Amino acid sequence: MRDKKDWNKIANREAIIGIALVLINFVWWYVFAYGLGSREPEEYTYILGLPDWFFYSCVLGFIVMVILVIVVVKFFFVEIPFEEDEEGEEK
Repeated sequence: MRDKKDWNKIANREAIIGIALVLINFVWWYVFAYGLGSREPEEYTYILGLPDWFFYSCVLGFIVMVILVIVVVKFFFVEIPFEEDEEGEEK
């Protein structure tokens, strides 16, 4: 059984992981959207009919982030009980 401080540490750690995932997503999107998208439109290459900057930043970035979130939730997040038992203690 873990006490309330342990659950707070876990919640804080998971919040930091969530913020890190958001920052990774933003950096990924920004680098590809503004890095590849800053060229002249005549210089774009196309992937599946989409400009390469859009494909890498939005399509591939979405797929990578979905996989990354699934891995993080499966291996790094812990289930925290929110119910209390009859004695007023957490399960």
